[in-house]
Amino acid sequence: MRNKLIVERESGADGSVLSVTPQSAGWEYVGFEVFKLTPGQSLKRDTGDQEACLVLLSGKADVSTNTNSWNGIGQRMSVFEKIPPYSVYVPSSDNWSVTALTELELAVCLAPGKSGREARLIPPEKVGIEHRGSGNMARLVQNILPESEPADSLLVVEVFTPGGHWSSYPPHKHDRNFLPEESLLEETYYYHTNPAQGFAVQRVYTDDRSLDETLAVGDGEAVLVPRGYHPVSAPPGYEVYYLNVMAGPVRTWKFYNDPAHAWLMPVPAPDRS
Repeated sequence: MRNKLIVERESGADGSVLSVTPQSAGWEYVGFEVFKLTPGQSLKRDTGDQEACLVLLSGKADVSTNTNSWNGIGQRMSVFEKIPPYSVYVPSSDNWSVTALTELELAVCLAPGKSGREARLIPPEKVGIEHRGSGNMARLVQNILPESEPADSLLVVEVFTPGGHWSSYPPHKHDRNFLPEESLLEETYYYHTNPAQGFAVQRVYTDDRSLDETLAVGDGEAVLVPRGYHPVSAPPGYEVYYLNVMAGPVRTWKFYNDPAHAWLMPVPAPDRS
């Protein structure tokens, strides 16, 4: 039996291959789905009381909402091309439709929404690119829907971790509504590995060790992080990709480092202005 924090692939008639709901995860905010569509296959959904961020992980598609449409979007055929993706933000009280033009892997990121926002395209040039960390903590971060961009609850980011490197490291957490020091955010990690037979290692643990799990996660699987620290390791020879979805009562990412490992954080350069 696999660990309850790991969400495995399951094939659905509508192209669904993975699904996380607040009910299935046992939390309040984050929903996450992945679909694999064949050319010509369409998928339609109402957003209801949730906002959505549709991330074209790989492939091309036509996407429309109540008020907007974008044809022929998408450019990477694999996440490991590392080109920032095309995404579409869809507010609550709206609907969306996606028609695949090629083989398409679509991530649907969900969280509570409020009325009044407009659907919009998030093109690759609007994705912030960041090289975070150094040495074997270096990784590539692509910010799809950061807190600097408008939304009600969702934060969406993807990370590429080279083989032999660590990410979400030093270990940090964001499970207390204790601003400005820390924000409460639920989080999902959706993984791909290159080559595909690889795996990632992720530990999820709390200070009191009431939760303390070390997970081997395969290509196309997801990990739930309801609370606690959650570092990731990419084994030598296997590049690891993950898409993070976060949401909580306040839309801000304020994390708290594990004090035992906080010494690994780089020391800021002195201000010589």
